[in-house]
Amino acid sequence: MAPPAASQRYPSPSQPSGKSEVSDLKTQLRQLAGSRAPGVDDSKRDLYKKVISYMTIGIDVSSVFGEMVMCSATSDIVLKKMCYLYVGNYAKGNPDLSLLTINFLQRDCKDEDPMIRGLALRSLCSLRVPNLVEYLVGPLGSGLKDNNSYVRTIAVTGVLKLYHISASTCIDADFPATLKSLMLHDSDAQVVANCLSALQEIWSLEASHSEEACREKESLLSKPVIYYFLNRIKEFNEWAQCLILELAVKYVPSDSNDIFDIMNLLEDRLQHANGAVVLATVKVFLQLTLSMTDVHQQVYERIKSPLLTLVSSGSPEQSYAILSHLHLLVVRAPFIFAADYKHFYCQYNEPSYVKKLKLEMLTAVANESNTYEIVTELCEYAANVDIAIARESIRAVGKIALQQYDVNAIVDRLLQFLEMEKDYVTAETLVLVKDLLRKYPQWSHDCISVVGGISSKNIQEPKAKAALIWMLGEYAQDMSDAPYVLENLIENWEEEHSAEVRLHLLTAAMKCFFKRAPETQKALGIALAAGIADFHQDVHDRALFYYRVLQYDVHVAERVVSPPKQAVSVFADTQSSEIKDRIFDEFNSLSVIYQKPSYMFTDKEHRGPFEFSDELGNISISPEASSDIVPAQQFEANDKDLLLGIDEKDDNKGLSNNNGSAYTAPSLESSSNISSQMQELAISGPATSATTPQSSFGFDDLFGLGLSTAPAPTPSSPLLKLNPRAALDPGAFQQKWRQLPISLTQECSVNPQGIAALTVPQSLIRHMQSHSIHCIASGGQSPNFKFFFFAQKESEPSNYLAECIINTSSARAQIKVKADEQSTSQAFTTVFETALSKFGLP
Repeated sequence: MAPPAASQRYPSPSQPSGKSEVSDLKTQLRQLAGSRAPGVDDSKRDLYKKVISYMTIGIDVSSVFGEMVMCSATSDIVLKKMCYLYVGNYAKGNPDLSLLTINFLQRDCKDEDPMIRGLALRSLCSLRVPNLVEYLVGPLGSGLKDNNSYVRTIAVTGVLKLYHISASTCIDADFPATLKSLMLHDSDAQVVANCLSALQEIWSLEASHSEEACREKESLLSKPVIYYFLNRIKEFNEWAQCLILELAVKYVPSDSNDIFDIMNLLEDRLQHANGAVVLATVKVFLQLTLSMTDVHQQVYERIKSPLLTLVSSGSPEQSYAILSHLHLLVVRAPFIFAADYKHFYCQYNEPSYVKKLKLEMLTAVANESNTYEIVTELCEYAANVDIAIARESIRAVGKIALQQYDVNAIVDRLLQFLEMEKDYVTAETLVLVKDLLRKYPQWSHDCISVVGGISSKNIQEPKAKAALIWMLGEYAQDMSDAPYVLENLIENWEEEHSAEVRLHLLTAAMKCFFKRAPETQKALGIALAAGIADFHQDVHDRALFYYRVLQYDVHVAERVVSPPKQAVSVFADTQSSEIKDRIFDEFNSLSVIYQKPSYMFTDKEHRGPFEFSDELGNISISPEASSDIVPAQQFEANDKDLLLGIDEKDDNKGLSNNNGSAYTAPSLESSSNISSQMQELAISGPATSATTPQSSFGFDDLFGLGLSTAPAPTPSSPLLKLNPRAALDPGAFQQKWRQLPISLTQECSVNPQGIAALTVPQSLIRHMQSHSIHCIASGGQSPNFKFFFFAQKESEPSNYLAECIINTSSARAQIKVKADEQSTSQAFTTVFETALSKFGLP
């Protein structure tokens, strides 16, 4: 059946079919404007509902403004509300039409019904049209003196709106003084609370240029005012109580009696059903008693029960918020909460974010008396279906072990984890066993006997594999298969993508060589050769360093690489005490939830210009990207590398074909052999001098690999030259980024001076631009900064796009490159890494 013709279709009840419907509404409203026929209000309601529904879905119905105002002459409060809603929405965008509303709003402000008076006054103040300020003063003055508390409440909020529209008009009308009088004498608690909120905001803004406002602001913290609010606090709603408690936190008591009086007045607020009120009261108690050590400890005892009750009785979101604050308190006084550890056991129906926080709580409250019970509970979680929680529970067991003295039972539990046939359990346990052996070397025999039975082929996670390799090198004399396991891993060097694992392989091979030289000689030679040819700069440098120090003196190498180990007594805390104190000062705020001070997520310099998403399609280009462009500068870089000993001029002449870095990798040359018992190391002589431009390094065959002498490497091609005046439209950048495949992904280190200079993204942007690499967008916050760069060839319009993520805590940079010419991606990456390595240097 064919669809009906357009003229026969019925319009949607919520969507007009065209402009004709809005015109029809306008005509019908005009007809009803002056009508007093029975049932006219019902007709108006239907029309008003249509207008509001159109306005809600984004259809412009401003053309019926005049008709809506004319129809407002009614005593029906429902019609009044809809009319006020419409007027408030279109008044600011149509200031001329707003004049039409003044008369009927002022008239309604004098209505007999207090509800209509309050609604009209609220709508009048919500117009926010500067030209109509003079019409607000009279109704506001009358509203502040109204007999009905609802109208006074609306009027107080209206004064604050007036201040934001025209501060001078508000001050000249002496409204702040009127609000102060109402605050101290009004019988309605909501009016008092609104007055306090409005005065705090007005006087805070005025204090910057008015001494009188400063004095008035300070007067809010006077003893009579504070006690006035605290004595009436039971009359206020939850929001107002929190407002008063925040004010009480700033009050400086005169003596200890003053402190106890305030705490007595607020004692019952700890039993309040609202979590916000309880937390605000706790903050007052903690801040007041900071200087009284004994009383402060008693406060912890007093606030413990209310907070634990809130954790178990509220929603998961409330439980998480309360737990976050409890965690902060537990860190400061763990012994207070040690007996209540069962409150932090995980429930099966709790969300993962609550479970994770509870695991942190269990770790914090663990001591000698409850360790066995807590570890037993945590071991149950290791078999949890939620892999993330299982991992966290294993880490929690390890943390408890590192902070206890009697770890017999804990070590046995961890070794049982290694026997579980779950890869992620084994991986997490290996990392913890490594840390345990660093602190408790006496457990090496028991741990190594179990670790020795684990196949390296079953370990895929980089951190776990690195931990296993560390143990193979550190306890090679106790593990019969250690040299052969390391040899197998080294033979698969090219398949190992993690730089961390390759670094540990080099060190473990060196340590194993010093303990079992005949079995490790060949593996170490292969590892050094592969490391020197590695693309990763850190791996290359470490391998070359090991080779050089072996060539110099094998005994010195042993003292450097494998010195006698001392047990680690304390592991570094990831968060400084200063940061923790700052968070404690911001108790009952988002700082506790985020576990970082407020400036880290509110200040622009820490947030960055915008937030990054995984896809560049959602990126917002920073407005500072174009303003940060600076003229190209000449940098006199100090590129002397003491490790390599190359000439300063050679650094800019070319790159090695082996590793893509500015270093020339040594070639393999046969020389002398090391004795199987490592009693004598045949040294071919001191390192080849690199004082002439033609000099090159030779890799002597120290390990008897039978490697033939390779010819000296040919000079590398010159560095890629970039256009210093390159330009690329942000839209074109986004399009290219989506279309081009990833040419190369690299990870490199950032020098400490660069990390220190990276306080804001703009510092790196200017530096990279001086190397003809331009930033299109930047952002992020400490410790992670993210940048998108582009560059172009000097001779032709060939583009290079790069994403660079820098982690300041680990001093590492991840670089992802896309290029029009895939063949020159490595050359551009080298230029990029060279420029990045000079960031922060003089």
